[in-house]
Amino acid sequence: MEAGFLIFLTQLTHQHSPIAISKTFIIFLFMAFASVMFSHYYNRRKKYSVVRKPRLPPGPKPWPIVGCLPTMLTNKSPTSHWIHSVMKQFNTEIACIRLGSTYIIPVTSPELAIEFLKTHDSVFSSRSSISNTVHILSRGYLTTAFSSMGDQWKKMRRILASEILNPTMLHQMLGQRTAEADTLLRYIFSITSGNGGSAVINVRSITQHYCGNIIRTMLFNRRYYGKGREDGGPTLEEEEHNQALLTILRHVNAFSISDFMPCLKPFDLDGHEKIMKNALNVVRKHDEPIIDERVKQWKKDKKLEGKDILDILISLKDDNGNSLLSIEEIKAQITVSVLQLYKLYTPDCD
Repeated sequence: MEAGFLIFLTQLTHQHSPIAISKTFIIFLFMAFASVMFSHYYNRRKKYSVVRKPRLPPGPKPWPIVGCLPTMLTNKSPTSHWIHSVMKQFNTEIACIRLGSTYIIPVTSPELAIEFLKTHDSVFSSRSSISNTVHILSRGYLTTAFSSMGDQWKKMRRILASEILNPTMLHQMLGQRTAEADTLLRYIFSITSGNGGSAVINVRSITQHYCGNIIRTMLFNRRYYGKGREDGGPTLEEEEHNQALLTILRHVNAFSISDFMPCLKPFDLDGHEKIMKNALNVVRKHDEPIIDERVKQWKKDKKLEGKDILDILISLKDDNGNSLLSIEEIKAQITVSVLQLYKLYTPDCD
């Protein structure tokens, strides 16, 4: 190229004027620059085209934009059953299903599950903040259970691990759990004794009431929201609260099309947002007056003795002596704690 360039300049000096030389020289430089850039782009494109991207796991062919949402929604079975049928169709232990702009990777093999949960847990440990119902429940992801990994999650996790979920705290509340078990037996005995020694017992209802009482005792140091009953049975307030908790548990992680198509969130096509808000209003109607009143008591008397989990959350201080948790954080964490404990102890709440 350099030799050709010198020959070209020699011919120009013998045949053209200086002005013609300058114009032709600029055109030549532009053509040479364009040629070099095109060659560089072509070689680079060729280089990357040789490197193949890793293949995704097998799965149904997605539609543009919406992915496999139409196929899934036309299927009348639950979403989890449909996913299992897809994996059975492709005879695979790992699949890839695109729903909207999100890729769902279901796994049925224990060995592959270990890759996600243990080997590469740091990559997959943070949950995606796409659920509108979770956002409402956690008051904007203020709690430990539903927050993505970050400063807020670390702060709440540290509080729960060091102040709430420790052996000392659980041992202190052993007496409360034992007393509640005695109250449950007394309530069952009162039912049977009032019917000649025999009666039909709704075990599910009894268990839900028992677990609800334990949770309220651990959180608020009280069994009832109102006056209560002498025989230890539930009142309308406790039954309403339990039903609201069951409703939240059914919908908090339920499939919602707006979670995968964010543009549809304002329309609430599944009705989940409305259901969650109504159930949360019931829970907050009973729980938040207790929290507000307790916060006022701590502000008046900072030397109160902590008797329950709510007292511990309110009494926590930062390095400057200020409250470590805001009222919004306390209320959000109490609500989520109630759900977690209720899910843990109550059977058949899905």
